[in-house]
Amino acid sequence: MPGNSFGHTFRYTTWGESHGPAIGCVIDGVPPRIALEESDIQVWLDKRRPGQSRFTTQRKEPDKVQIVSGVFEGQTTGTPLALAIENKDVRSKDYGDIKDKFRPGHADQSYWAKYGLRDYRGGGRSSARETAMRVAAGAVARKVLDHILGPGIRIRGALVQMGPHAIDRGQWDWEAVEANPFWCPDAKAAKAWENYLDGIRKAGSSIGAVIEVVAGGVPAGLGEPVYDKLDADLAKAMMSINAVKSVEIGAGLEAASLSGEENADEMRMRDGKIAFLSNKAGGILGGISTGQEVVVRFAVKPTSSILTPRRTVDRFGQDTDIVTKGRHDPCVGIRAVPVGEAMMAVVLADHLMRHRAQCG
Repeated sequence: MPGNSFGHTFRYTTWGESHGPAIGCVIDGVPPRIALEESDIQVWLDKRRPGQSRFTTQRKEPDKVQIVSGVFEGQTTGTPLALAIENKDVRSKDYGDIKDKFRPGHADQSYWAKYGLRDYRGGGRSSARETAMRVAAGAVARKVLDHILGPGIRIRGALVQMGPHAIDRGQWDWEAVEANPFWCPDAKAAKAWENYLDGIRKAGSSIGAVIEVVAGGVPAGLGEPVYDKLDADLAKAMMSINAVKSVEIGAGLEAASLSGEENADEMRMRDGKIAFLSNKAGGILGGISTGQEVVVRFAVKPTSSILTPRRTVDRFGQDTDIVTKGRHDPCVGIRAVPVGEAMMAVVLADHLMRHRAQCG
């Protein structure tokens, strides 16, 4: 299978390369009669757009989305929804010196092993440029969630660790997320990260990060046993994002060090409803949502394109060294925040529609 599609009832397929003429996606399963305009999608794309601060790649892409099909007189028609974005600021010449070399930590060698060729211009299909269309699909998924449930589900992401420097969770403030270039919920940590990342950037190096995505207002009952569990699909969704190497649900790895008493999310009745006293499970038990906040974290590795010389080989089987020039994110985790939000929205929309199909 080609592996360019995600989802079941709400399903999208992306296409395009980093330095091709355009990127796009086709979304199938969108219910009819949902009000949808390009501005509904653009607001989320603007969140991910490159070149908005000195801490992200300086590639200047406006990322203006165009609805090509699936909308008539301002409403979705129920037919496939096609979206496209033109690539405006490509500089393929930046990659001419490395067209025959495999960048360590990048997908160059693995793509060559699989296909026998690779698009060396920014990584082609393996580039994080593809994630713009995930954000576009996520914007549509948010409209689907609102259409079915009303504006009850709120999906928010934040950068909670940059390199070895984690936030103080006691200082968590969602309003601070929108007030700094890192989507950081700890204003003090965000300030310290500025000097830290400046040093990384000026050295021509890069650093990894941890992103947390929280969905509130998720109804209980979403998820399918046994292989299509909600947390399993969320893990796949986040792991499919470029550069992600680890995914946690709820307490995640910390759960391995907890006792049964500490890990158990105890319950009491409050105003005639079940109330959980903690949320170590991240809002999912047995692969099905509990009605609590759904909490996912994922770790993003450092950007592979750096100025420090690294040992590698070329496609002719010769040992060589490589330096990757051009425009790259010193911390790709920053722009992964809106991408993680989008993947959360897609998974929730898909499972909500599947739940309605089976359970009404």
